[in-house]
Amino acid sequence: MTLRNRSIIYRPFTLTYLLVLFISTLALFLIMIYTVPILVRGLRIPPPIALLIFYLTLIGSYVNIPLTSIETVEPTVTFKQVRFFGITWIIPELGWGVRETIIAINFGGAIIPTALSLFLLLYNIPNYEPSPLATYVKVAIALILISYFMKKTARIVPGLGIAVPAMLPPIVTAIISLILYQIPPQSNPSVIAYISGTFGTLIGADLLNLRNVTKVRARIVSIGGAGTFDGIYLTGLIAT
Repeated sequence: MTLRNRSIIYRPFTLTYLLVLFISTLALFLIMIYTVPILVRGLRIPPPIALLIFYLTLIGSYVNIPLTSIETVEPTVTFKQVRFFGITWIIPELGWGVRETIIAINFGGAIIPTALSLFLLLYNIPNYEPSPLATYVKVAIALILISYFMKKTARIVPGLGIAVPAMLPPIVTAIISLILYQIPPQSNPSVIAYISGTFGTLIGADLLNLRNVTKVRARIVSIGGAGTFDGIYLTGLIAT
């Protein structure tokens, strides 16, 4: 295997790097202290499961599972060197090339939130909500509104993917959930916010924009990753 076929990871062990590493570790610890208790209280999740969800979400954000791939034909420009009387001429040549874009799903930004949302839908709501039917209706209303809003605000970022501002999904989710919470019979706002916020962001920002994937011009487009992971993760935190 030649050097050009290898991936090299270089970590500069400088004072600045060690300082950033220390601050990141401290911040992660503080986030864990804050996140785990609210998962337990707000969503009624056992502490060991809450701790597992916290770590799997963060670590899983680096894991993208390929689902399929899309090939698009697009114009390309290549340069050909021609020597004439000792002078090298660089001549551009127009042609057509095939770009393959891999459609993947992010483990921490899509699979974990989806699994937790299904758990809340199928177990928590029927067992803990005073009026499960009313809660399901509120979740459906919030999901439709958030999906619509995320669809309208998501943007195609060439080379990155489909992105939404990180603070937008949690703010929209919090406002809609608090409004629906006031409508009797009252439901757990954390459950409404988490399910509708995570599903709404995934559906509105990612799934409804997959038809525009050819405009991304990226090697991989990840559902729940890159441009939407921050929004989904913060939505989960604020929801609880």
